[in-house]
Amino acid sequence: MKPIRLSKDFEKHYKQRVSPINNLKVVYRTRVVAFQGGKRGYPINDHPLKGKLQGKRAFSIAGDVRVVYEETDEAIIFLDVGSHNQVYN
Repeated sequence: MKPIRLSKDFEKHYKQRVSPINNLKVVYRTRVVAFQGGKRGYPINDHPLKGKLQGKRAFSIAGDVRVVYEETDEAIIFLDVGSHNQVYN
């Protein structure tokens, strides 16, 4: 299993968008554990991105909240977290 690394933007946005909401933090942890365990279908719904984010992927945390990431040979790098509009615009 590849390690997960967090970009500076991800860390900043996690503190702003996820950390203040306790139940969202719990769901985030649950989804990341499932993601690390290889789950890619429902409820994570891992999918490739298009357009300016082509080559990157995203998975769902809860409702409209997504994690955008990229996979390298060495690691999975979480790039951003937030609502659909926050991470895709």
